[in-house]
Amino acid sequence: MANTLLEKLDGLEARYQEVSTLISDPDVIGDQARFVKLTREYKDLQDIVDARKRYIACLNGINEAKDIIANESDAEMKEMAREELASNEELQPKLEEEIKLLLIPADPEDGKNVQMEIRAGTGGDEACLFAGDIYKMYQKYCESKGWKINITSVSEGAVGGFKEIDLAISGEKVYGTLKYESGVHRVQRVPATETQGRMHTSAATVAVLPEADAFEVHINEGDIKWDTFRSSGAGGQNVNKVESGVRLRYPWKNPNTGVVEEILIECTETRDQPKNKERALSRLRTFIYDREHQKYIDDIASRRKTLVSTGDRSAKIRTYNYPQGRVTDHRIGYTIHDLAGFMNGDIQGCIDALTVAENAERMKESEL
Repeated sequence: MANTLLEKLDGLEARYQEVSTLISDPDVIGDQARFVKLTREYKDLQDIVDARKRYIACLNGINEAKDIIANESDAEMKEMAREELASNEELQPKLEEEIKLLLIPADPEDGKNVQMEIRAGTGGDEACLFAGDIYKMYQKYCESKGWKINITSVSEGAVGGFKEIDLAISGEKVYGTLKYESGVHRVQRVPATETQGRMHTSAATVAVLPEADAFEVHINEGDIKWDTFRSSGAGGQNVNKVESGVRLRYPWKNPNTGVVEEILIECTETRDQPKNKERALSRLRTFIYDREHQKYIDDIASRRKTLVSTGDRSAKIRTYNYPQGRVTDHRIGYTIHDLAGFMNGDIQGCIDALTVAENAERMKESEL
């Protein structure tokens, strides 16, 4: 086990030195796409190289302690060596597990910011209220992580909540954490809108898309048709007087069908029209990137028997049962009986369980 792991680590140490040299090369720095890619690789390799140093120190500690126990006559030295041996033998399997996880090929999307779309599904007004509850859940979770949320588009429900709300979330490894949230979220409860006290089942759909970098998607900006309009909703008197809202239409050729489709995106996030244009462009890039990378997601799904982070947005992933105070994630059979805490943003335990299940699958795939 140790030798096999060390062989893998030695090869990566050499790659780390190579990437370290490349990211200081002026030609590489001038190629933005390549520089960003190599910088991400450097950061990932740095974690592996650090783990390698700790692992080698642990193995050397075991060998030295065994040597002292076998050859040293001083009883006090032998006792210290036995303590050192026990400590390192306990540490070794933990380090091996950590290294195995680090050796799983990283999803290049994981470090990205995200565009999240929450939409009311079946259930009318109650579905809109639930979409609002889901939004608050993610809002509180993002606050706990120190991530920044910007609402890019919103359509409010008739009695509260949202028909649809689109968010841009930025921070550390946002997509790698939130990608498991894509799918249908189902709620079972007696709605506030129900006069007879009957339990209803409603749903909201969540889509989590990795935000595309500017150089990853080619957009011919000359083909974009822009309209401006007056915003409506919260924001004071200004919103009705200034045409700060923007709408873009873009003809996009679907690579899978060859059919040209018109993409329509609206942004009313700020009172500043240029900022809204910039954010609408960011959403356009992400939309196209997502569609063009769906094949990549489907290819991963087809290689695994079970897949935690599937790209299928019609899959029912989780049920929120209010009478029982229970949340169940159907992909891994994870159940928690603290629905109030969960809806208050305490969702890390579920995400951790999903991450462990995903990593176990990826370990099998990598034969580690």
